[in-house]
Amino acid sequence: MTTAPLQTFEPDGRAIAYIDEGTGPAVILIPETGQDIASLGTLASILVEEDFRVVRLAPLDPAADRHDLARTVVDIMDAVGLDHSWIGGHGFGGTVARTVPADHHDRVNGVLLLAPEPADIPLADDIPVLVIHGTGDEVTPLSESERLVASAPALASLKTVEGAGHLFPATHPGETSWFIEDYLDWD
Repeated sequence: MTTAPLQTFEPDGRAIAYIDEGTGPAVILIPETGQDIASLGTLASILVEEDFRVVRLAPLDPAADRHDLARTVVDIMDAVGLDHSWIGGHGFGGTVARTVPADHHDRVNGVLLLAPEPADIPLADDIPVLVIHGTGDEVTPLSESERLVASAPALASLKTVEGAGHLFPATHPGETSWFIEDYLDWD
């Protein structure tokens, strides 16, 4: 397993660290608040081995306006040459991932939400969404993901990682990547 070097993008004087690796269909991964860019590293490496291009971002500031953060994601997409991508996020990263299609619809192939935090952000009308949640999550209840999927049953699918807690993307990267690979296989 090789890891691409850490790079820094500086839109408007703000330094955003990211790692861009692999080739193939693109997936942006945004980690949970309190985690670091390495927290989704094993998951990213597995996806890269399965011929995906993965751009991992450093955690984004939850105090910032979510629309500004969505713009930052699109700025990074521009910087690495992506016209469109799947946007994935863990916890608060999922809040940003849900905002990107609302603000930049034409840039998003779909959304991957990993234990998404409760947020009053409707899902985009015509963009597919995969929600993955650990059944033992004590930070964000599974019922949040169930509610979210029920709000758009024609577009959203829910997969669960049995017995896994909130950090399942790091503790169960194989199972998490399998759900993502299987879902994106039709894209």
